[in-house]
Amino acid sequence: MFTSVLMIEKALTSADVEFVTTLHGDEAVAFHVLLQPRGDQADRLLRAIDDVALGELDEARRERETPEGEDAKGVGERALEVSLQALRASGSEAEGRLIEDHPLDALKALVGEIGADEVIVLTDPHYVEEFFHRDWASRARHKVGVPVLKLFSHSKA
Repeated sequence: MFTSVLMIEKALTSADVEFVTTLHGDEAVAFHVLLQPRGDQADRLLRAIDDVALGELDEARRERETPEGEDAKGVGERALEVSLQALRASGSEAEGRLIEDHPLDALKALVGEIGADEVIVLTDPHYVEEFFHRDWASRARHKVGVPVLKLFSHSKA
């Protein structure tokens, strides 16, 4: 069985689930999902700049409404459970955990713990972080020792 660590920041959509579960054709895949709620991973200014770059001015104005800290944890737990249920419903094995601090340290530890074959980072575009190679995928490539695939989420959640 192929083992993938899937790093996400919000609940997977049905399009996202279909995308990641079909990457390896008919080969069975076990997913280990790591979710860090969006409000915990980047500061509000960077998120607003990303929204403006995508032409989503209304989203940029609403960034202050994004839950952070303890408020983000509850949203993250629900998003993780929805994602795990969707992956399982597609026929994949799936387990996961919420990341509260240091996502790349958690990623490296999990890859070693389970002997992962790959890491898939599935997020919305983060142009500022990507430009400076500070996004999860760019940083993980130098840290985890397995292939890292960066994919963009198919739709907003």
